Amino acid sequence: MHVTDRPRDVLVRFAPMIYGPTVLFALGEGAVIPLIPVIAAQLGADLATAALVASALVVGQLCGNIPAGWAVARVGERFTMVIAGGLCLAAVVGLALAPSLGVFALAVFVIGFCAAAFGLARHSFMTTRVPLAFRARSLSLLGGTFRLGMFIGPFVAAALLALFGDEHATIWFFGACLVATILLVLVGPDPEQAVAAPVRSRDDSTLAEDTGEPVTGSIPTTERTGVFRTMWAYRRVLSRLGLAAASLSAVRSARQVVLPLWGVSLGLDAQTIALVVGISGAIDFALFYASGQVMDRFGRLWAALPAMLLMGMGFLALSFTHDLEQSAMWFAMFAAVLGVGNGLSSGILLTLGADIAPKDDPAPFLGSWRTLTDAGGAVSPLLVSAIAAASTLALATGVVGVIGLVGAAAFVRWVPRFVPRPKP
Repeated sequence: MHVTDRPRDVLVRFAPMIYGPTVLFALGEGAVIPLIPVIAAQLGADLATAALVASALVVGQLCGNIPAGWAVARVGERFTMVIAGGLCLAAVVGLALAPSLGVFALAVFVIGFCAAAFGLARHSFMTTRVPLAFRARSLSLLGGTFRLGMFIGPFVAAALLALFGDEHATIWFFGACLVATILLVLVGPDPEQAVAAPVRSRDDSTLAEDTGEPVTGSIPTTERTGVFRTMWAYRRVLSRLGLAAASLSAVRSARQVVLPLWGVSLGLDAQTIALVVGISGAIDFALFYASGQVMDRFGRLWAALPAMLLMGMGFLALSFTHDLEQSAMWFAMFAAVLGVGNGLSSGILLTLGADIAPKDDPAPFLGSWRTLTDAGGAVSPLLVSAIAAASTLALATGVVGVIGLVGAAAFVRWVPRFVPRPKP
């Protein structure tokens, strides 16, 4: 990496090795995810069991982050992506040919596990290769390419269903995307050679202990450090800024559950709900690069705080509109507000993880970081469901809003302490 490299030059250089595989992987995954409950039901699952099978994807992601950190630290980003892609391709074949519900659920779990490894490898690569001055833009673009694939994927699935009339066509499409992804990673320029990591001092022989002070420079180490040792060394930042990041992930995840349920509770038809959720998603996608610009120019907090405040207050305000005369109008308006908040948060979790990770060997730390944030996203829908079942959906929505506001306060407290400011 040359000091004189411009952001555009670096981002273009990353296209075939990072952004291209991300779009392909997300495109195939986005086409399959909506149909997992449908195929599970065809294999004999009832509604609750089908939901459980679909949740195996998130469980796989949770379980895959820490082993992925171990793998990246030992075999590198490129081979981790190739191995994850190969295992995922085998799981996709199992998904298509599953003779029973148990095999199908196992295949879904493995896909989630491999998605975690694939994602962590990209995250680790960007952490060590992208200069701090435009790190947020590069990682926001990474998040945006993933969102692009997940956004287009369901439309591809709908087209394949119209053409072939068989849900398994989307599974084979995912397989084709994986083959293209693996080939692109294998035959494309080696990311570990095309963009060399910056040379860093290795005078100290031990991993620096986390003292709770701001992380402002590289953390020297002469040998690979184990995942669990890294977790212990960075326990303070993980238990502070990591939990704030988990709250952001929880609020994001709740949006995907609350908005459709809110529309159903108002008695709106499926087309109207889909339109409102789609507009919210389009606003979200449109803002992904703006988030990176804000973080690079003004600091991470200037994107994290507005995003959390918008989503927290949006959920809280929405919880009071259910029985109003213009409830449908308020639903559409606050769905748009949540889309803006979510769009402004694009790339924040990736960027914060890269900012505070040890620079010489970030993968073990990033495995712990991503496990925390994924856990927040996994617990949130369960919390919404539990509160809605015990009380009302309005109360569950209000609780999500409170989580967002508490998370905003946590970002205000911990981002200035742990995160280095980018140089203008």
